[in-house]
Amino acid sequence: MSERAAIARSERPATIASLTEDLTALGVHEGMTVMVHSSLSALGYVAGGAQSVVEALRQAVGPHGTLMMPTHSADLSDPSAWMNPPIPEEWWDTVRDSMPAYDPATTPTRAMGAIVECFRRSPGAVRSGHPTVSACAFGPQAEALTSGHTFEIGLGEGSPQARLYDLDGHVLLLGVTHANNTSLHLSEHRAAPAHAPRQAVGSPMLIDGERQWVTAELLAEDETDFARIGEDFARKGMQATGQVGLATAHLMRCRDVVDHGVAWMQRYRTWSAD
Repeated sequence: MSERAAIARSERPATIASLTEDLTALGVHEGMTVMVHSSLSALGYVAGGAQSVVEALRQAVGPHGTLMMPTHSADLSDPSAWMNPPIPEEWWDTVRDSMPAYDPATTPTRAMGAIVECFRRSPGAVRSGHPTVSACAFGPQAEALTSGHTFEIGLGEGSPQARLYDLDGHVLLLGVTHANNTSLHLSEHRAAPAHAPRQAVGSPMLIDGERQWVTAELLAEDETDFARIGEDFARKGMQATGQVGLATAHLMRCRDVVDHGVAWMQRYRTWSAD
C-alpha cells in the first residue's frame, strides 16, 4: 500500500503512544518475550513509519522484555530453485558463484517488510547465523534465542522458533495472518514422518573467514496449509485478537500454536515422498 493510500484510510495518524496503548490492550506486557510478524501498511498511516512501530513494541515489552523478528534472506540460496521470480538457467552459475556470503550484520532481508528491516538495523539487535531463515532479537533473551542457529537446523529443533517455545514466549501477528507465522514451520519439523520429502539446499557462508557454498539435505518445507491451520487454531479460543492502528493483530503463546500445528498436520496433512 502506498503512503497516499495509508493516509486516505486513516482518520488520524497512529503514533508511538497510540500503538503502545493498542499493543498493551491486546495483551503485550512488560517482560514478555515475543516474536513479531508484521505489515507496516496494514497499520494505516504511522507517524514516523517503521521506526515508530519498533519503538512502540519496545515500550510495550519494556526493558526486561525481548522482541524477535524473522529476518529471512531467501535470495542467498541456489538460484536453480527460484520461482518468484525465476531467472534464466544460463544465469545460474554466475549468480551462484558471485552472490556475497551471508553476514548477519550486513545481509539485507528479502520481502520481510519495512518494520523488520528497521528492527534488524537497530543498535544492540542480535541476528542468528542462518543464511536464509535467520531471526533477529533485542533484549535480555536475545542471545539465548539466536545463538547456535546453524545451516542444518533451519526452522527445526534448535531454531529461534524452538528457543521461543522453550522459553514459553509469545507470537504476535501484527497485520498479517498465520500464513506468515514461522513458528508453524517448527510444527512441520515436529510432525514430519520419516518418509517426508526432503530437498537439497545451498547457500554462501563464511567458514573460517572464507566464502564457501554450503549444502545440506533438509525437510522440504511447505506453508501452503498454514492459513487453514491458523483458522482452526483461532476457533480454539487460544489467541487474543484486537486492533493495533488499523491492523487486526493476534497474540498467542508459541507453545499453544506450535502444538496445535503439530496435531493438525499429523491428522490432515499428506506427506508424500514423491
